[in-house]
Amino acid sequence: MFKSLDKTLNKIYKISGYIAATFLILVAVFIIIGISSRIFGFYIRGLAEYSGYCMASASFFALAYTFVEGGHIRITLFLEKISGVKKWLMELWCLIIASFFSGYLAFYFIKMLIISYKFQERSEGADEILIWIPQTSVAIGSTIFFICVFHQFILNIKKKI
Repeated sequence: MFKSLDKTLNKIYKISGYIAATFLILVAVFIIIGISSRIFGFYIRGLAEYSGYCMASASFFALAYTFVEGGHIRITLFLEKISGVKKWLMELWCLIIASFFSGYLAFYFIKMLIISYKFQERSEGADEILIWIPQTSVAIGSTIFFICVFHQFILNIKKKI
């Protein structure tokens, strides 16, 4: 059962990485459209805001995939100097702290999303988009990141048992 869950979660992390890449492509498209629209003498309102929303979405969706692939800055400088049980305990401690903070982050992004939806808050940009729409991707990305960190914590415990 755990192998099936592990495979499913790893697929979710990979899909999250693809979604992040898609948002990065959208950032580039919005920037190119914005530049070319100025060259040809017309202006499309809200492109800068949409580019920013896509960048935030890309950042948060990329967190889990990058963490699993080992792309985040880690404490390997310290971990290389220790071995055995001490190394395992240090990794465990770091994953506990990371799980706590990523869970805290995900909780408050979800809470912010719910409040924005409840009050129908709008952006201050020219397009006045409902702000919960871009916040949804940030909340989902941070939740996937929390699941990823906690998953690595469980895998670390399972490695020693």
